[in-house]
Parts: sequence; C-alpha cells; structure tokens
Amino acid sequence: MQQVIFACVHNAGRSQMAAAWFNQLADPAKATAVSAGTQPGAHVHPEVLAVMAEIGIDLAHAQPQQLTDTLARDAALLVTMGCGEQCPYVPGLERDDWPLPDPKGRPLEEVRVIREEVRRRVLALIAARGWA
Repeated sequence: MQQVIFACVHNAGRSQMAAAWFNQLADPAKATAVSAGTQPGAHVHPEVLAVMAEIGIDLAHAQPQQLTDTLARDAALLVTMGCGEQCPYVPGLERDDWPLPDPKGRPLEEVRVIREEVRRRVLALIAARGWA
C-alpha cells in the first residue's frame, strides 16, 4: 500500500479537502492519504468544514498537523497545493503541485468550486496511478 501526502502551508483548507476526497475515492488496500502543513493552523477553515459537510464528508475532527520527516519517510508522493515558495520540499520524494486558490475567507460559492476542482484532480491522480 502506498501513501500520499497532501500539503499546504497551514493544512487547514486545500490539503484537508484533498486527503478527505482521496481516502473516500481510492481503494484503501492500494493507497491512503494524509494531509500536513509547514506552518499548521489551529483548525480547519470553517468554510472548508461547511462545503465538505454538504457532500457528507465530516472534517469537524480533522486537526492540522506538521509535515515532518517521519510523516514523509514512507510516502510515495507529495502533492503540494499551490503555496509557491512556501510549499514544502522533501528530498527524494516525488512531488507534484496543484496550483489551487486558498479557500480561507472566500464565499462558500467559491469554496465549492475549489472543492470540486480538488475532487477532479484527486480522481485523475487515482486513475493515473491505478489506485481505484
């Protein structure tokens, strides 16, 4: 089984959505996902909680966490979430970057668009890697 890390700076928005989508859509016998950040926030953004709850994914107990060497050690892929120069780099770990806007403070209509773009990208990743 392989592990994917979805990472952004605060681990409170895009990366939380991506890991939740991945763990719902991928075959858990083939791959799982975690999310992390370089400067984790105190909690998941409320607008992210709201739009994920709309589709039946409860992130109320999700807690932003630090991206550590230990967490990254056994990962197959690090997907950064459009955080530019603040995105984490882990030597030796394959990395992809998804340039997505930060949902923090945006209207729910915009956060829904980001949520669906994250879903589309997660589905494409799962299909490309044979993790369905």
